[in-house]
Amino acid sequence: MKIALGADHGGYELKEEIKKHLDGRGIPYVDFGTDSPASIDYPDMAVPPCKAVQSGECDFALLFCGTGVGISMAANRMKGIRACCCSDGFSAKYTRLHNDANALCLGGRVVGPGLACELVDLFLDTPFEGGERHQRRVDKLTALEG
Repeated sequence: MKIALGADHGGYELKEEIKKHLDGRGIPYVDFGTDSPASIDYPDMAVPPCKAVQSGECDFALLFCGTGVGISMAANRMKGIRACCCSDGFSAKYTRLHNDANALCLGGRVVGPGLACELVDLFLDTPFEGGERHQRRVDKLTALEG
């Protein structure tokens, strides 16, 4: 498993905490920035990690902005990306289990580092359940891409 990371200034500090957590778990990642708390636009920071998922270079993206919402909106505009903004464990688990999400978006101003690490673990450790019912719905999401 290899993870693509991306953040704007509002998610920069949380991204740095998650890097330490991934290091502790021995999970490789590519950090696509930002590398400072200087203002930068979240749509720009969603693109490189999502492209890494699209190409197969990375299996999942972890994306961060102030709320997690803006960067999730940007990510979901990219073909093949199923991004979710989560701030609770149930959502982080079931978005993988039932929706086969491939990008987890977290808000640096909403979720603290401890909870963020728990959410990342739930997201990364939960496989897609598959089955006809869930796959049918994921296929319908894909069909909406045009």
